[in-house]
Amino acid sequence: MATNPSLKATGREWASLAVLTLPVLLISMDMTVLYFALPFLSADLEPSSTQLLWIMDIYSFLLAGLLITMGTLGDRIGRRKLLMLGAAAFGAASAAAAMATSAEMLILARALLGIGGATLMPSTLSLIRNMFRDDHQRRTAISVWTAALAGGAALGPLLGGALLEHFWWGSAFLVNVPVMVLLLILGPVMLPEFRDPNPGKFDLMSTGLSLAAVLPIIYGMKKIAEDGVAVIPLATIGVGLLVGVVFVLRQRKLTHPLLDVSLFRNRAFSTSVGTNVLAMFAMVGFGLFTSQYLQLVYGLRPWSAGLWTLPAAGATMVSATLAAVLVQSIRPAYVISAGLLLAAAGFGVMAQVQADSELALVITGATMMAAGVGVVLTLAADLIIAAAPPERAGSASGLSETCAEFGGALGIAILGSIGAAVYRQSMDTDMPAGIPEAASEVAHETLGGAVQVAGQLPEDLAGLLLTSSREAFTEGMQLASYTAAAVMFVAAVLAGLMLRHLRISPSAGDPHAAAPSSKDNDAQLYTR
Repeated sequence: MATNPSLKATGREWASLAVLTLPVLLISMDMTVLYFALPFLSADLEPSSTQLLWIMDIYSFLLAGLLITMGTLGDRIGRRKLLMLGAAAFGAASAAAAMATSAEMLILARALLGIGGATLMPSTLSLIRNMFRDDHQRRTAISVWTAALAGGAALGPLLGGALLEHFWWGSAFLVNVPVMVLLLILGPVMLPEFRDPNPGKFDLMSTGLSLAAVLPIIYGMKKIAEDGVAVIPLATIGVGLLVGVVFVLRQRKLTHPLLDVSLFRNRAFSTSVGTNVLAMFAMVGFGLFTSQYLQLVYGLRPWSAGLWTLPAAGATMVSATLAAVLVQSIRPAYVISAGLLLAAAGFGVMAQVQADSELALVITGATMMAAGVGVVLTLAADLIIAAAPPERAGSASGLSETCAEFGGALGIAILGSIGAAVYRQSMDTDMPAGIPEAASEVAHETLGGAVQVAGQLPEDLAGLLLTSSREAFTEGMQLASYTAAAVMFVAAVLAGLMLRHLRISPSAGDPHAAAPSSKDNDAQLYTR
C-alpha cells in the first residue's frame, strides 16, 4: 500500500494519544464507579427514591444531550481549548461531588460532571482524526481509544470497590481530580489545536432542539427499563422524536448547521452509525444481565464479580487492536460482519446458561460477545470519522457518541424489559407457597428483591424462593440472549451488504484522501 511519508505521525503524536486516553478512561469509569458507592452515600445523605434516581441518571442525561453541541462547539472554538475547559469543569465537579453534604448538592455536581464529560469525549476522538492523517495509524489510534473506553468501564467497579473498602464514598469521585490536573498540565504542551477556519454562526436554537430531542428519548427508555412499557414513557419518547424531526429540518435549512445531516447520504457513514448503535444495544443492554447473574445467581461478592468481568474487557481491548490490523488485508465489511457474528455466537453461548451452570460458560459467552463488539466499535468509529471533513470531525464524533448512548439506553430498555417480563411471568406460576403477601410482591418484581426477601425467611422457604427466582431470571436472560443474537446476525448481514464496496485505498495517506467532502457518496479514505 502506497503511503505519503509526510503524513506519518511521529513519536509526539503517539505520546499525545496517551494524554488523550486519560479523559476517555475517566469518562467510562465514571459511568460505573458509582454503583458500589450507592449504599454508602444513601446512608450518609439519605436521599429520597426520586433523588437517588436523579443522582444516577442526571450524568448520563446531560452527557447524551450535549455531545452533538459540544462536538460542534469544539470545531468552532478549538478542540484542545474545549478539552481543557471540559477537564477543568470535570475536575471541579468531581471535587464538589466528593464533598457534597446533601442529595441536592450531589445531583448538581453530577449534572456538572455530565456537562464536562460531554466536552471531553468528542474532543478526544476529533483530535485523533486530525493528529493521525495516515489511515493505518488513525485506525490504530482509534483502536487504542476504544480499548481505553472498554478498560475504563471494567476498572470502574474494581476501583470503586477497592476505594470503598478503605475510604469514604466521596473517594470514588475525588480520584478524578489528579487525573484532570495532569491533563490540564500536559494538554497545552502535548496536544495540537484544531478548529474550523470558517465556522459560521453558532445556532443556539439548534442546541435547544437537540437537547429537547435527546433528553426525552433517553428518559423514556430508562423509565421503560425500570418500570416496563407505559403510556408516559412512550409519550415522552414520541415527543423527543417529533422534536428530533424539527431539529433535522432546521439543520437542512441552515448554512452552518449544528449537525451536517448531509453526512447521512454517505452510505459508509450512515451504515457505520447504525452498526455502532446496534453494537452498543447488545453490549450495554446485556451488561445488566451478566452483573446480576454473577452476584445474585452465582453468589459472587461485587469485587469478585468485577474481577470476573476482566476477561471480557481484555477481549475488547485485544479485538479493537486486532481490527486495525485485519482491515489492512480484509475489506472492512467482512471484518465488521465477522465481529458481529462472533458477538452473535457469544450470545448463543449465553442463551445456554442455566441457574446452576458453571461460571466458565458465562465468562466464555461474555468474552466472545465483547471481542466481537470491540471489532465493530473500532471500525465503525473509524468509518464515521473518515467520512466527515476534518473541520467537522467534532460534530461527527459527537453524533457517533450520542448514537452510542441511544444504543445503550435502547438495549437496557428492550432487553431489560424482555428479561423482566419473563421473570414476572415465571414467578406468577413458580412462587413458593407460604411466603407472606408483602414479601411475595417484592420477590415477584426483581431477582434482587427476591434475594433480599429470602434473607428474612425461614431456611426452607428461602431456599425454595432463591431456586425459583434464579431459574426465572435465567429464563429471561436466555430469551434476551436469543434476541440479542438475532439482532447481531441481522446487523452482520446488513453491514456486509451495505459496506461491501469499501476497501482500504491503495493511495491511503494521500493528502487529498485525508479530507473527504461530506457530499461524497462514500468515505474517500476508502475506495471501491
